Amino acid sequence: MKRIVISLAVATCLIVPAAALACEGDGQHQAKATEPTKATVADVASWTKAKKATPVDANGKETRSTQGVIPGAVLLTSSSTYAVSELPADKASKLVFYCANQKCGASHAAAKRAMENGYTDVAVLPEGIAGWKQAGQPTAKPNNT
Repeated sequence: MKRIVISLAVATCLIVPAAALACEGDGQHQAKATEPTKATVADVASWTKAKKATPVDANGKETRSTQGVIPGAVLLTSSSTYAVSELPADKASKLVFYCANQKCGASHAAAKRAMENGYTDVAVLPEGIAGWKQAGQPTAKPNNT
């Protein structure tokens, strides 16, 4: 009887960790992120300076013409119905969406659309262009208004 208990204990120690590892695997069973991460102005400034991220402007023409844009930003034609081809072709590239300010939801809508279309490294700058400017970061005039 003692041998059976020991055998069962050893078998359990060998089988349970293997089963647990099978669940972790290579990420195939893990849920995809459904919300973009939040980035700070300092994050975005650092990433864009190092060319590690592409800012994506979800503002309309009026906001762009009065507030400017983050230099190098992709300017979406619409925050909700833009063509995915407006974004970089590499779906693993880091994208940071922004709109006017913390009260604006256009950046979140645009970021979610990108994620739904397979982009995997997506962030939102909640402070938007207003927070960018308030922090003393440079802006550029939009080239397609």
